[in-house]
Parts: sequence; structure tokens; C-alpha cells
Amino acid sequence: MGTGKALKVGSNGDVDVVLVHAPEAELHYVQQGDFIDRQAVMHNDFVIVGANTDPAHLKQATSAQQAFKLIAQKQSKFISRGDDSGTHKKERSLWQSADIETTGDWYIQAGQGMGAVLTMADELQAYTLTDRATQLAFANKTSLVTVFEGDPSLFNPYHVMAVNPAKHPHIHYDLAIKYINFITSEQGQKIIANFTQSGQPLFYPETVE
Repeated sequence: MGTGKALKVGSNGDVDVVLVHAPEAELHYVQQGDFIDRQAVMHNDFVIVGANTDPAHLKQATSAQQAFKLIAQKQSKFISRGDDSGTHKKERSLWQSADIETTGDWYIQAGQGMGAVLTMADELQAYTLTDRATQLAFANKTSLVTVFEGDPSLFNPYHVMAVNPAKHPHIHYDLAIKYINFITSEQGQKIIANFTQSGQPLFYPETVE
């Protein structure tokens, strides 16, 4: 499930541990006491993908903010996940930083996962924001290409957190800690480092080069 839903499910005590990628939202829940033992696990980045024709000329953009402004100015179709996921949260923050109101037929909220959004963007030859791992996994399934990447604001860190047993005594805190210890251990980090698609890493571990 998307990060927004995962955080809510965790805060309700319906799971033992979460792996998520929306730092600002994560810290809000940590400060409320819903999660403990937050650890950095891995990172990749977000990219903007679209049709090879690139009607809004995003390949010429020098920042993510400019890229989003070009989409809005051209009113090129943009597919949003619209599901409160980590990717959706990042997308909304980028529109906000560009001071753009996403109103109009060009902005389409799918309310679906990343795979479905990429398929929809491909069908409509629209732009969308995706994490690089999903972009690589779907590279051979769509005609979409990466039209903008590399801005520091597109950094995408993942953290693991245990649900707080002080709030939810029924959770399996001992197992949550075992999972956290494993995924951040040398063995777990090497598994992440060696997980590739077409020879390219999908994620970069935090503690193992």
C-alpha cells in the first residue's frame, strides 16, 4: 500500500512495522508517539517520465520546479497518483514549491498505484512522477521515457519504523525489531544493493556501499 495508508494503518496498530518513504509525514507520526526505532534503510530518486516527444520541453528544464511550471504552462496532461502515497506527497510538494494550482482537465488524479498510473500515462502520452525503481521495472512495458531527473529535491529516502507497543501492546514488537535489525544489517543491505533491473540498482542501501 502507499505510504499514507501504511502510516495510518500502523498508527492504528494494525501492523507491527512499516517501510515508508515520506520523511515529513513519518516524523509527524513519530512525534505523536505512533512509531519508534525509525531507521534509514535505502534511497533512490524520483523522475518525471512522459512521451518521447516531450511536448512541454521538460528535457530543457534546469530544476524540478521549472519542469512542473512548464507542464502547467503548456497544460500538458499529467497523471497524479492521487492516493496519499509517498510519491503523491512528493508530487504535491513540488507543485506547491512551484506555486501552481493543479486545476483543469490537464491534471488527472488516478487514485491508483504506480504501475497503473504509468500504464495510464503511456496510454494518454502524459507526464507523471515516479520513483526510479518502478520506472526501471516498467521500462519495457511502456513507451514512456525519463524527461527530467537529477534535481536534489527528487531525492527519495526510505525508513523503517516499529509501531509503538506503548500505544498498541498487542503488536509483535519483538518481531518488528528483528525485521528492522535484519533490513539494516550488512546482510540485508547487501540484498538491497544487489537487487537490480536490467543491470541497474533499484535502490541504494544506506550503510553498505
